[in-house]
Amino acid sequence: MNNKHTISIISFIFLILSVTIYSGCAKKEDTVKIGVAGPMTGDQSKMGLDIKNGADMAVKEWNQKGGVLGKKIELLVEDDQHDPKQAVSVANKLVNAGAAGIIGHFNSSTSIPASAVYNKAKMPMITPASTNPQLTEQGFTNVFRVCGRDDQQGLVAATFVASVLKLKKVAVIHDKTTYGQGLADEFVKALAKRVEVVYYNGVIQGDKDFRAVLTSMKEKKPELLYFGGIYPDGGLLIKQARELGITIPFMSGDGVIDQKFVEIAGTASEGSYLTFSPDPEHIPGAKDFLKNYKAGYGEPGPYSIYAYDATNVMLSAIETAKNTDGPTVNKTLHSMKHTGALGEIQWNEKGDIVHSPYVVWITKDGKFKEHWKPGEAGQ
Repeated sequence: MNNKHTISIISFIFLILSVTIYSGCAKKEDTVKIGVAGPMTGDQSKMGLDIKNGADMAVKEWNQKGGVLGKKIELLVEDDQHDPKQAVSVANKLVNAGAAGIIGHFNSSTSIPASAVYNKAKMPMITPASTNPQLTEQGFTNVFRVCGRDDQQGLVAATFVASVLKLKKVAVIHDKTTYGQGLADEFVKALAKRVEVVYYNGVIQGDKDFRAVLTSMKEKKPELLYFGGIYPDGGLLIKQARELGITIPFMSGDGVIDQKFVEIAGTASEGSYLTFSPDPEHIPGAKDFLKNYKAGYGEPGPYSIYAYDATNVMLSAIETAKNTDGPTVNKTLHSMKHTGALGEIQWNEKGDIVHSPYVVWITKDGKFKEHWKPGEAGQ
């Protein structure tokens, strides 16, 4: 074989390799990546998996219609274990993976530190569930939520306690987390001088025995126990309270309104008051979501529909912006209105939804039912 033929063969091989490498790279980049982050394992995994499923359902629907920007959508699922340090690690991982946007996190204690990582990368973040006001008070232009805030939630709970139940003395216990203590403090602040807080204390999230705190609380003779925290602790707290002969009403927020709370507390959950958004069963726009989710994933959790709407609005913003450039998508999100399964979504300059969504639910016959909404007369 002469040198001329050898050179031609080598050139041909290099050409084939170049095409193969280029095609491989192009194939890898031929997706739009969306991250979803939350507690996928551990005692709060139910909430994380609910969020993942809601996002997954939205992504599948978009992909069935051809994706976004002519590309398929890839969902990157990360477990933050409801731990702030792990959340920062997860956030860096998603940024390095080239995610165009983030759906998450679940806990305020993870969303707040993770948001700083996303903000540095100018990456849009929409949380379906983090309600602590601090998240959107940081001045970040890339942070949004499709849920309400704890100052809104605390006000609704306080109004219900003072004006509907007409109580005079309450006890407040929280789990010392950003969400739990934050919600408890907003409730206390909203009570103002209408109701006296005769007991205020914190417990450690994940503890299994709250009897010492409950015994101490009982001596103050409150007329209601308010808890700021998540369902694993809330379920044990009310169960042990009933075992100690404490019969006063129990009230908490959106972190407790999950069927797992009923499973943990059993009959002790009966009559509990919880603040959350209106029942999707009564929202016309949620009909298809509920039907399709139940067919694909089973019963939706409280935040499945929020993750579904958050994912849809993220993808709609990318489609409207005509690219995945973070600052452009952030600007688009701030200016757009989106009609989702829960109704119209629109944000103020902070990234908060413009209307408070909260009502009071009651646990009855092992299920959660809407009970009262602001503006209604007492029972």
